[in-house]
Amino acid sequence: MTLVSERHPVRALGLFAGAVLVTAVVGSLFSVSAGSTYAMLEQPAWAPPGWLFGPVWTTLYVMIAAAGWLAWRAGASRGELTLFGAQLVLNAAWTPLFFGLGWFWPAFAEILVLWLSIAALVVVFWRRNKAAGLLLVPYLAWVSFAAALNLSIALLN
Repeated sequence: MTLVSERHPVRALGLFAGAVLVTAVVGSLFSVSAGSTYAMLEQPAWAPPGWLFGPVWTTLYVMIAAAGWLAWRAGASRGELTLFGAQLVLNAAWTPLFFGLGWFWPAFAEILVLWLSIAALVVVFWRRNKAAGLLLVPYLAWVSFAAALNLSIALLN
């Protein structure tokens, strides 16, 4: 992030938080009726209740922004920050595919690419700053669970 000098870490944190907020807003625009849509889908017995997704994603988004900021503070390369941005784009793209369009199989393919990008990000951020890598582990775990749920819903519907 060359737009913000190292003398302005609070501004940089604001940029990371803003990027994650844009991701969350894009998702929320396509999930206005997600609760009712989710409830109407045939789901596996282990599917979580719809109300759980909001608090989980809010927590994860805070952790994602903090991880990006910590990695930036530790000198993350342009490539590492590009990977950070790419996973945000992939994150934002899943909700329109799944809920907006009801394309469960393309959404599943997309979430697999998202998972790979997060896994790669965990590795590169871990090397740069262990706390940054650790902050992304719950995100990777949740997306793993979401991918399994996406696959189950695609098979059942």
